[in-house]
Amino acid sequence: MNTPAPSAGRAASGATAEQPDTAAAASAESGRPPILALQRATVRFAGGGLPVWDGLSLSVSRGESLCLLGASGCGKSTVLRVMAGLQPLASGEMLTAVRSPAFVFQEPALLPWADLERNVGLPLQLAGWTAAARNERVQGVLERVGLTGRERALPHELSGGMKMRASIARALVMQPDLLLMDEPFSALDDPTRQRLQADLLQWWQVQGFALCFVTHQVAEAVFMASRVVVMGAKGGQIVAEWEVDEPFPRTDAFRRSARFHEHCVAIGDALAGNTGSTWDRR
Repeated sequence: MNTPAPSAGRAASGATAEQPDTAAAASAESGRPPILALQRATVRFAGGGLPVWDGLSLSVSRGESLCLLGASGCGKSTVLRVMAGLQPLASGEMLTAVRSPAFVFQEPALLPWADLERNVGLPLQLAGWTAAARNERVQGVLERVGLTGRERALPHELSGGMKMRASIARALVMQPDLLLMDEPFSALDDPTRQRLQADLLQWWQVQGFALCFVTHQVAEAVFMASRVVVMGAKGGQIVAEWEVDEPFPRTDAFRRSARFHEHCVAIGDALAGNTGSTWDRR
């Protein structure tokens, strides 16, 4: 893995993406250097057969919030696993300047026998931090995610929203420069989901990490992302790309605005047109 070179420029809003020769193209247009780029990358699972995706080029810029949309089975989650170093490439390359990646899965995956403080501090413990240093960092992160006072709670004593906050806290405790999230809010009710969307954007702005997440909800993509990439149903190719050129922080007023609706319709239509499926308008 190599380090991507800086680039400059800005992406056009609502562009349909031809598969670029360089994964740094979007970063070059956005004016921010890429922190990670896949270039003509192909993934095949054990046993051979058709590739999950073939010749994919995609970049993540420093500090951006990038959303991956597409039909089930198109390879969105595989992109995250490759970026995290959990899935090897069959061909192509990944250029990376990431120092500290973190991954938040669909399920919180908390240790059932460990209290909240120990669950959140687990990455620090595995990295060899002292108990005193761990406690200081964990307390700060728990305060940021709104879980102060729950340090001794076991996972079964937490609500679904609290468990996901704990999972995000465990990722943030290592101060990542790239946070990868695979449908982290899919099991939550709408009010809890919307609160966590807004809170996550606040943490993203404070810490300045790059965010790359997968969702099936167009509205979630529009609210949270600065750029949305639509992947095709076959071969994992990028079939459309949309810049959500709206300022942060984003509030409920944005959700109710005509601009929000326009973004949702444009991205939803691109998704439906390229996957042959309907899209989630929530």
